[in-house]
Amino acid sequence: MSDMNENPGELFLAYLREKLPLVERALRGADTAAMATGNVAPASDLDRYLYAPLAHFTAGGGKRVRPVLALLGAEAVGGHAEQALSSGVAIELFQSAALIHDDIADASELRRGEPCLYRTHGEGLAINAGDLALTRVFEVVLNDGALPVDRRVRVLEELVRMERHTLEGQALDLGWARDGRWDVTSDDYLYMIEGKTAWYTVASPLFIGAVAAGANDEAATSLVDVGRPAGLAFQLQDDLLNLVGNADAQGKDFRSDITEGKRTLAVVWALEHLDDEPHRELVDLLESKTTNPDELARAVELIEQGGGIEACRDLALKLTRDAQGKARALATSGTITPESAELLCSMADFFINRSA
Repeated sequence: MSDMNENPGELFLAYLREKLPLVERALRGADTAAMATGNVAPASDLDRYLYAPLAHFTAGGGKRVRPVLALLGAEAVGGHAEQALSSGVAIELFQSAALIHDDIADASELRRGEPCLYRTHGEGLAINAGDLALTRVFEVVLNDGALPVDRRVRVLEELVRMERHTLEGQALDLGWARDGRWDVTSDDYLYMIEGKTAWYTVASPLFIGAVAAGANDEAATSLVDVGRPAGLAFQLQDDLLNLVGNADAQGKDFRSDITEGKRTLAVVWALEHLDDEPHRELVDLLESKTTNPDELARAVELIEQGGGIEACRDLALKLTRDAQGKARALATSGTITPESAELLCSMADFFINRSA
């Protein structure tokens, strides 16, 4: 989708690889243990039931895009990556909490190629491990003695805002499904994924990293203007991959959005534009929880008939171009470094060109 270079996203991928060891060391250093030691507490039980499950789950993460974006946010405003390490760890811990809880809400089976935490440890212990991750979000920042106190407060404020955005988006996603709502509009969906995905995946990490590096509010906020459209494009690409991506790369999750009756933009757009009969057929398929490959393929056919796939692709590309234009403008104005602007442009390309 990019006319920028032959390998869209390669610059950002190289940055991810460069920063990954730094992030992994920081995450390992953030592992914690029972608050009391010695004979006071049954430390082995606490490790078995609480600390070890969370540490194992967090260690199994993917590319660490979110914490690395916090480091990029710090460097973009002339700071150092190390200034945003505790912020990046905090954001990754929030990711762990969100995924652990999401898997329970969605009754998912696998996460990162393994049985979901609630399936191996039970719902109660999994919920508790997710709650521990939420407390660690704040502890790792509060314990960062290298970060000036005023910046710690600002980072915590932004972490709270990030969490609220995510919870709002999740509430809409779950609520629409619970109530069988098919009157959701395209604008409704975009609002939902801005809260559920765009903020905590891209906008907040960039903003928080800049704050940790001492940026003023104007400079930090300008990175949100890049992160929001890029984050929306990220989610739209996820939606497309689930419907029309590589089935082998997606594995058991391929077309699971149809089985789960997800109100994705492709679905919502199609329902807004299909005639009555195909509209009813698509809703019936989405409500059937089908896993039949032929029925899943028919649902995708109807979504394409309603223009949903094309609309999703077009908007993802438009949002990507928007994010890239804003990044370059920030470099031109001297708000961020030229190097970081190119990384942000490559990031946006990576988001809409990935195959998994």
